Amino acid sequence: MIVKTYEMGYFQTNCYLVVDDETNEAFCVDPGGDTTELIEDIRSMNFNLRYIILTHGHADHIAGVKKLKDETGALVVAHKRDSYLIEGGTIELIPIYSNMKLFDVDLYVEQQNVLKVGNLELKILETPGHTPGGISILVGDSVFTGDALFRGSIGRTDFPNGNKDELIKSIKENLLVLDDKTKVYPGHGIYTTVGLEKRFNPFLK
Repeated sequence: MIVKTYEMGYFQTNCYLVVDDETNEAFCVDPGGDTTELIEDIRSMNFNLRYIILTHGHADHIAGVKKLKDETGALVVAHKRDSYLIEGGTIELIPIYSNMKLFDVDLYVEQQNVLKVGNLELKILETPGHTPGGISILVGDSVFTGDALFRGSIGRTDFPNGNKDELIKSIKENLLVLDDKTKVYPGHGIYTTVGLEKRFNPFLK
């Protein structure tokens, strides 16, 4: 499995391109800005982008979806509880993204749903609290957590419909139960591991 990170947009959101190197099938997590370089890489390496998976509906994680979907034909995947954000609510919440182009979600997922990308198995884990429809994606020994879990921190819950108790509960029940060596790829900042967050994250004590 190949994981390439792109920093995108006003808030340096981590967008991830994840490739099954045996089949060249791929998926993308949270294209939150200009996707030109990402699209060039997909084309030059002849990757088949199957899915664009959204960990949640905030604009800094979805602003590049429309262009990427149009250019690749990939299916957009999200949780139904964030549909109000994806359908335009996020622009009211973060007005700096007022020019963001809207798009349709092709597939709604929920807890324990599984997607296949080449030989990769993607398991959906519900991690609400930052937004009602927050999800994480577990792939082998890696988990993509969006704005649920960061290195030494957790996602903000002071947005409308945020819920700190729900976020901490979902992290403990769906992320901290993973193997300590599981790599955590967050929505912002550098990667960490489940074991490190169990030991040192002050929000999870």
